[in-house]
Amino acid sequence: MMNRRHILHCFTVLAMVYGFGGTAAGSGEDMQNLLARTSQQVSALVDQFSEVKCTEQVTQEKFKKDGKTELKEQSSYDYLVILTNSGGELSLDESRLPVHVAQPDKKKNTPLLVSNGFATLFLVFHPYYADSFEFTDLGAEDLNGHMLEKIKFKHVRNMRSPAALALRGREFPLELSGTAWIDPRTGNLAKIVTGMEQGLEDIGMKSFRSEVSFAPVPFRDVKEAYWFPLAATVEVETPRQHWRNTHRFTDYKRFSVSTEEKVAEK
Repeated sequence: MMNRRHILHCFTVLAMVYGFGGTAAGSGEDMQNLLARTSQQVSALVDQFSEVKCTEQVTQEKFKKDGKTELKEQSSYDYLVILTNSGGELSLDESRLPVHVAQPDKKKNTPLLVSNGFATLFLVFHPYYADSFEFTDLGAEDLNGHMLEKIKFKHVRNMRSPAALALRGREFPLELSGTAWIDPRTGNLAKIVTGMEQGLEDIGMKSFRSEVSFAPVPFRDVKEAYWFPLAATVEVETPRQHWRNTHRFTDYKRFSVSTEEKVAEK
């Protein structure tokens, strides 16, 4: 049996190391150039994402065996990502301030999935995680009227992962694999779909799938729009249970925060 509180989250511990060291299978110079552009865009996105706040709307769903909805709860938050620098390493931490939080139905002892951090799945292409994945170019594909490059990625066993399952006080890194659709000219991410080639049935997880979509978000004081997450879907199944969480990010606004650290004089 799994605990009532199931948590999926993305690790966001970073080291800003520029360059791209991942393995590109079945590809040439064009593939390496595209991965390098994407790596640069993702590195910039880390900084851009820490300059904004937005509204996050979360829908949590629990399904019956026949696929019908058993329980559905909706909440909303003021959402931002805090970028900090400690000991030469960067870290991203999510902050959620409740605007509306669904009150659980006390009549039902129904477990819901708690998911966070999936807006930052772009970290698969960040330099810190580059060596943790193998990349394969699957060619061009039309996505919503735009010709994008389709890149397959597969986690290298025993390497660091940007996602984990937190269960019973322990964290289990996820062996992610999936596909990303990338603008070949700019390196901007349009969509990422991730899953697992093998489940974690020994701890009760049969399957996992997530999808994150990105789009340009304009700001008055910025010449070029930032490519930010618009929606993230996380779906998890165990042999007996099935959950799906949907995160939607709207109303992005820029803000500035300055911090100063001082050492007290003795």
